[in-house]
Amino acid sequence: MKKLPIGVQDFVQLRQDNLLYVDKTERLKELIENGRRYFLSRPRRFGKSLMLSTLDAMFKGRKEYFCGLVAEEWVTRQSDNPAPVLRLDMSGLRAYSSGKELNLSIVKGLEDFNLLNDINILLEGTAGGMLLRTIHKLYKQRGAVVVLIDEYDKPILDNLSDIKKAHEMREVLRSFYTVLKSCDEYLRFVFITGISKFSKMGVFSAMNNLEDISMDKSCGDIAGYTQSELEYYFADWLEAASSDIGITHDELIERLRDYYDGFSFDGRTRLYNPFSILQCLKKGEFRNYWYESGSPSFIVEWMTEHQILDPEEYRHIVINSNDFISAQEIEQADAASFLYQSGYLTIEKKEELLLTLDYPNREVKNSLSSMYLKLVYHVKGYALLGNQIWKALREGDIPEIVRLYNTALAGVAYEDYGKNLNEFWYRSMFVMLLRGAGIISYSEPHTSKGRADIVIQFKNLTVVLEFKLSKTSAGVEEMKRLGAQQIVERSYAESYGGEGRKIITAVLVADAEKREVR
Repeated sequence: MKKLPIGVQDFVQLRQDNLLYVDKTERLKELIENGRRYFLSRPRRFGKSLMLSTLDAMFKGRKEYFCGLVAEEWVTRQSDNPAPVLRLDMSGLRAYSSGKELNLSIVKGLEDFNLLNDINILLEGTAGGMLLRTIHKLYKQRGAVVVLIDEYDKPILDNLSDIKKAHEMREVLRSFYTVLKSCDEYLRFVFITGISKFSKMGVFSAMNNLEDISMDKSCGDIAGYTQSELEYYFADWLEAASSDIGITHDELIERLRDYYDGFSFDGRTRLYNPFSILQCLKKGEFRNYWYESGSPSFIVEWMTEHQILDPEEYRHIVINSNDFISAQEIEQADAASFLYQSGYLTIEKKEELLLTLDYPNREVKNSLSSMYLKLVYHVKGYALLGNQIWKALREGDIPEIVRLYNTALAGVAYEDYGKNLNEFWYRSMFVMLLRGAGIISYSEPHTSKGRADIVIQFKNLTVVLEFKLSKTSAGVEEMKRLGAQQIVERSYAESYGGEGRKIITAVLVADAEKREVR
């Protein structure tokens, strides 16, 4: 059983160490044969760096590492005339706190590249000038140059909380990348990756020959694992994991799909996040690995600043695909577009120019709930509270559920109550507490006569909760009566009566006057 390539983003190292590799070289070969200038946006931890490393090895003709891969024949031919490759990772730049320091950091990065590749050029004070000299020298010595740039937008994203500084970084990058346009005759192939598409509009405004393949159907599976790839390449690991966890192979597949599948960038192909799959199979545990690996600072800062207070609003949201093009910069993006760029929303369905977005899987929903509880609502100990609520639900202890939820509500800032005084907000926060603790719940599941607000199912128990809002304390009892009547008239409990579980129903009324649930 081949070892998993956890933490390995270098293709040559991966092949040298005989680690498991999901062969994506067919897609890369097609790109090389069908075009010359590409841009691809994908969320973090989705294999962008490994992709560029693979392209690096392909153009250099490192045929010894492609045995048995689809592109083996292409690379073998390429080995007779290897191309010079200039590869830059903008996330690996030395520390910078201003546009001037960013410029010097890029210059230093190019200087290091030239030293490693025995390229002698005069030092240049500007990043663009240094890039121009490097490309010209490479072309003169070795022929048409391949340029591969990873995380092109990181200097901008790292400064979204300071728009003035973000603009400063953007100007440096724009001057730097514009050189690629002027060097077009010296370039054989250009491939640029990043997280956002928005910054691309400003940074690459001069590069009108850069083809954006981020949502192309032909590239839907260029990064990430498809279902068939998971079951083919990881067959041994799946067998071992099902044995270790103590479930059948089919049960394991369903749980993996529930937790980690569902990403789509073309509205058709469904993908697993590689990072989460590798971690889950290695550790034999279902956890929020993507979130635990560290949320990028730009996501945290953006969410905190914009106070998007109800993640349930973005379920099955419909937007125009042109929104991804017309929004010039990421700091001007609306919440749905931003969440898509950062990987928290994905394309559920695509019809002409309309995109339906939704959360891809349980890991993302749980992770986003944790971020909201921590960064927006500032609920202390939300994971512990969520687990305590789960235990109370399992015991059918409604008074304890109410007490625990009120403990969470007590920590919400006064200002947030003023902005979000509605039933939906109270219900949404309750759902987030459950998800933040990794608890499965169903929000507004459909029945033949309506939709119950929240349903939580255990092995021998189903809990059906109906949320109501009373603007005054005097109206709480009446809202309880109406909620109980609604449960009966719409047969919420009966909808789950055939599953052999005990059923408990309850009405939770949010008292807007006292700001608590009763």
